[in-house]
This record gives sequence, C-alpha cells and structure tokens, in this order.
Amino acid sequence: MTTTLASTPRPLERPRRLRTSAAMRRLVAEHRTHPADLVLPMFVREGLAEPAPLGSMPGVVQHTMDSLRRAATEAAEAGVGGLMLFGVPAERDAVGSAASEPDGILNAGLRALVEEVGDAVVVMSDLCLDEFTDHGHCGVLDGEGRVDNDATLVRYQEMALAQAATGAHMLGLSGMMDGQVAAVREVLERDGYTDTSVLAYSAKYASAFYGPFRDAVDSQLRGDRKTYQMDPANGREGLREATLDLAEGADVVMVKPALSYLDVLAEVAELSPVPVAAYQVSGEYAMIEAAAANGWIERRRAIEESVLSIQRAGADFVLTYWATELAGWLR
Repeated sequence: MTTTLASTPRPLERPRRLRTSAAMRRLVAEHRTHPADLVLPMFVREGLAEPAPLGSMPGVVQHTMDSLRRAATEAAEAGVGGLMLFGVPAERDAVGSAASEPDGILNAGLRALVEEVGDAVVVMSDLCLDEFTDHGHCGVLDGEGRVDNDATLVRYQEMALAQAATGAHMLGLSGMMDGQVAAVREVLERDGYTDTSVLAYSAKYASAFYGPFRDAVDSQLRGDRKTYQMDPANGREGLREATLDLAEGADVVMVKPALSYLDVLAEVAELSPVPVAAYQVSGEYAMIEAAAANGWIERRRAIEESVLSIQRAGADFVLTYWATELAGWLR
C-alpha cells in the first residue's frame, strides 16, 4: 500500500512577518516607554547627615536635603516626568502635626525640589498622615482607636494648603478617606490654588507588597489598614472609587499597586476621561532586584518589561523607583 505524504501546511496568516527584525519590531510596537512617562518616588528624612541606604530596596535611599536636590537634578537631566516626595519626620504625634508645618521635613523638601527643578519636572507631594502619626495610620483616630474619616479630612485640608504653598504642582492624595478629593479641592479653590492639581490614589489596595516602603518611611503602624484601603478581592469596587474621585474633581486617578492589579488598571483606564497613573510599589521593586541579584532573571529586561506591562494595561504614567535609571536607558 502506498502512502501519499500530505503537502507542507501553509498558514493563512503569518504574524511573524512583523517580528523579523529589531527595526520591524520597533516600527509596529503598540506601546513604548518614554522618560516623561516615569515618576520617581523619593524619601527625605529629617536629621540625616548623609543618605541612608534601604536594605530592603537596594539602590534606594532616604535623602538628606542636599542629596535630594542632587537626585532631583539627575532625574530631570534624564528626562523623568515627575518626582513624588515622601517625608520622614524626627518626631510624630497622634494627629501628625509635622505634616502641615510649613517648615516640616516634607514641605521643606517640596520647596527644595521646586527650587531645584522648577517647571522642568512635575513636583508631586504625598498627602497622607501615615509617615507623621505615632500610630502609623493614615488618619486621625477616634476614642476607640478607629480611623475617623471626617476628622481626617480636616487634617488633609491643612496639609493641602501647606503643600500648595510650597509650589508643589500636584498633590497625591493617598489616604483612601471617603470624600478626600472633594475636601482638598474645596480648600485649594477657596484659597486661590486653582492651578494645583490633584492626583487621587483611587484604587489603593491593602496589599502585602508595601512591606519595604514601611521601612523607607520608618512606619509606626500598629494593626493594619484594611478598614480604609481596599480588599484585594474586589475589582468593581476600584471602578466605583475612581468614579467617585472623578466626580469630586480629581485631575488624575491612580491604581496601586500596579502589577497585581493590572485588570483593575485596565478597567479604570477604559472609563477615565483624565490621565491614569499606576504605582509600581516597593515590593514589586524588591522582588525583581532580589531575583536579579541571585541571577534568576535578567535585571534590565525584567525592569523594562514590568513597566511596559503597566503602560500596556492603560497607565499614562508610572511611579517607579527605577525611573531615573530606566530613563537613562531610554535616552
């Protein structure tokens, strides 16, 4: 019996044609990262004589005021789009008094950044109480130790005015209090800070990936933040939070963390008429650095791919601790 061999299969479609060379792949790329898409989170700590490296975040430091200025200049020269500043005070109290002091470490740091980089980079401020309270929560506590949402809004308004007075361009509302965007927008408009933008941390989850950040700000947290940060099980709730913030006047909405919430990010980006940001948080940074240090992954490729995935999901800009380094590679 004679067996006739089938003819060689010929695909009807050949997508590989668009992958044949680096030039071809560049030409047809659907997304690409630009330095201006990146925001560098920075930490400035009161009382430091020299920068303090963070063991859980290799390559990241708590800055002195001088090193903060130098790092800001380096980021600006690399083309980074923004700087997000967190302050670590020497003293804390129950209501986070240092957060709204005009000469407190965060507000002094913001003025230094504005002086150093001017309008070349968007200077962003963290507007939250957790770094400044002796209990580590993002708000004021009531008599039973619970975060008092409405009393906290008053403190946020005080912080907003102090930060706007420094010349900060964008205030990052990260506390996840109900009504925080409306409360801050109200006092900014009332006091004439009509050009100061509001970045709402709209879908901020109670995540395990914040661990190294708590080292960075010397967190005093007792307990957890599950009564105000979102449950990781909930996606639709993230859309609800973003919708509320948009209605209250947010100029930008954000999803945090990024990599484990790309589905939420994509859905928020689909509905949002304003820019959408995402925060590649400390734990995401630490995992890649640790794996690369052990030779398990290619560091540069993993960094580039992780940031690109966040943009592909819909982020218009990304907060990442690799911002300056990545911007240097891209230029």
